[in-house]
Amino acid sequence: MRNRRVAALSVLLLILGTAGAAPAMAADPQFPPGNTGFHTYLEMAAEVKATADAHPAIIHRFSIGKSYSGRELWAVKVSDNVMTDEAEPEVMFDGLHHADEHMSQEMTLAILKWLTTGYGSDTTITNLVDHREIWIIFGLNPDGATYDIAGRVYHHWRKNRQPTPHSSAIGTDLNRNYDYRWGCCGGSSTNPASSRYRGPAAFSAPETRAFRDFVKSRIVGGRQQIRTAISFHTSGRLVMYPYGYTYVDLPADMSAMDHRTFVAMAKTMAASNGYKPEQASDLYISSGTSRDWLYGRYRIFSFTFELSPNTPAYPPDEAIPSETGRNKGAVLYAIDLADCPYRAIGASARQCRITVTSRGVKR
Repeated sequence: MRNRRVAALSVLLLILGTAGAAPAMAADPQFPPGNTGFHTYLEMAAEVKATADAHPAIIHRFSIGKSYSGRELWAVKVSDNVMTDEAEPEVMFDGLHHADEHMSQEMTLAILKWLTTGYGSDTTITNLVDHREIWIIFGLNPDGATYDIAGRVYHHWRKNRQPTPHSSAIGTDLNRNYDYRWGCCGGSSTNPASSRYRGPAAFSAPETRAFRDFVKSRIVGGRQQIRTAISFHTSGRLVMYPYGYTYVDLPADMSAMDHRTFVAMAKTMAASNGYKPEQASDLYISSGTSRDWLYGRYRIFSFTFELSPNTPAYPPDEAIPSETGRNKGAVLYAIDLADCPYRAIGASARQCRITVTSRGVKR
């Protein structure tokens, strides 16, 4: 643990020496006693940097933007020929939309570890890294997550830390702030004091705008390159697919084949990790989510994984290895199916017009 603290301090000193750095960056509270196995923001940033520095051939580290308080929103690309934008299938993972869901950030760090330690030694992982472009966004809500552990106690804080105009309330629920069906159907709040406050407008939060701009940047030649995505949350051990905004299984903005594919993929991943597969609205109505936005706008086969059991509200750090580890098979499956999600229902030849060879995918 001491080495991680030293690495985080080094990152902090680097940040403080940067012109224009936000004052909020100087504060990095620790987790409550007994839960220091979770990564603080600076510990996460230090680990990502150290891993990228150790594996420059397959990892490119970058920021997709800044949080309200000026924290970098760190991400990596994992692929062979990592500095070249190759015509390879793409997949995206993200964590920490919600500040108090710290296990979700641990999940993204686990994926990074699997890909780097397995490359060159694990045939499956090596093949996937060689024939995919894998994007990992580690913590979309670092301001809220840092506030959530202030004083080394948990505050059950869900939102970001952006002030609301004409209100004394703080924070927007980032996962109610996307513009697909934003505020349409319940499942979010217009009350700035609510934990599910959707913001005064879609994409009013700098964090969701950064996420939006990154996803839009992956449109190449008029086509969205990201084909599968998983957003990690807690809790309940669920694999959820669109839509959350409606109880209808097959609304007008989803094709029957896409619905079949979502169900098949969810069942396969749930069989791997022991979670329950369901349409997102089976849990409750939620509008303006990243999952619905990714599919509704770009037809990305996007899923929400709810990690950890429902209790306790904050799982202990001893649960990190088992809770992240149980998702390894599902994560590799999502990476694999990025070439053509319709393979899940045996429809790849018709829907994707791809040829799979020993050297990868030809379109």
